[in-house]
Amino acid sequence: MRTTVTLEKDVERMVRDAMHRERRSFKKVLNAALRAGLSISPKSRKGTPFKVKARPMKLRSGFDPSSFNKLIDALEIDSFMEKQRRPQ
Repeated sequence: MRTTVTLEKDVERMVRDAMHRERRSFKKVLNAALRAGLSISPKSRKGTPFKVKARPMKLRSGFDPSSFNKLIDALEIDSFMEKQRRPQ
């Protein structure tokens, strides 16, 4: 069957990359991709759900875990300033 499709830019790039990598024609790569994508049943796509197992952080009292990013920022600034002070 002959038809016209409009591919989004990212999809076109993926098809062109596959053409180059596999040294196959646009038609063959597109047909293979469609077969692979459409042959997957919805049940096999799901798999087992990801579950997060929460654990206590065991922080000492007085530590605020939400302010750790401020500490990291301060350390990065100190490191940057130290690099700028060094003679080149």
